[in-house]
Amino acid sequence: MADERLIAALDVPTRAAAEELVARLGDSVSYYKVGMELFYALGGDIVTWLKGEGKQVFLDLKLHDIPNTVGNGLSSLLHLGPDILNVHTAGGLRMMREAREALQRTADKAGVPCPKLIGVTVLTSMDADDWAGLGHTGTVADAVLRRAALAQEAGLDGVVASPAETAEIRRVCGEAFLIVTPGIRPAGVSHDDQRRVMTPAGAIHAGASQIVVGRAIYAAEDPRAAAKGILKEMEGIR
Repeated sequence: MADERLIAALDVPTRAAAEELVARLGDSVSYYKVGMELFYALGGDIVTWLKGEGKQVFLDLKLHDIPNTVGNGLSSLLHLGPDILNVHTAGGLRMMREAREALQRTADKAGVPCPKLIGVTVLTSMDADDWAGLGHTGTVADAVLRRAALAQEAGLDGVVASPAETAEIRRVCGEAFLIVTPGIRPAGVSHDDQRRVMTPAGAIHAGASQIVVGRAIYAAEDPRAAAKGILKEMEGIR
């Protein structure tokens, strides 16, 4: 029943809440995002537990530091078995390239598959006013496209980007480039603190490889029904 294009965000504060949500979702979801809230509360145990349950994991920690630190940080996460890791593209080309190389070296030495490595472009909570307030003169869309191109040049497998920029990234970076899209809101669901949003079907049509859905699933009265509704909306779209 599950579709790997749907990643459910485990944006909950406790192990008990995470286990309850995974149990309620059952076989409707096979891919989970573990972000800062849960990872900082529980550490790597939550990732190994999910892997033990047969789930795939996007470990969303958005590493952003000097190249050596990011490379070592990614390498230290490898033993948890995540399927996707990410860095922030704001760290620049050299940081991304050296992070990719360090992760691959560590995986090769350990004799394990290397996780996909993707780069966060611009947070989906940011709008044009937020962007200008940081001193940027260009548009958010221009920055996202430039950062996606840099991530590809650095050897990353893809990027995290809002659905508003997905079609243009797909056009520039090609079909094989992974585009993971947060900011997904089914019709009738509040946008909350997201600004650049789209429906699940709209995001897939625009070229998203995978969509990340949080509140629309975990805050629903019936999370499984909410997930099945999203799967139904995505059905038949490739």
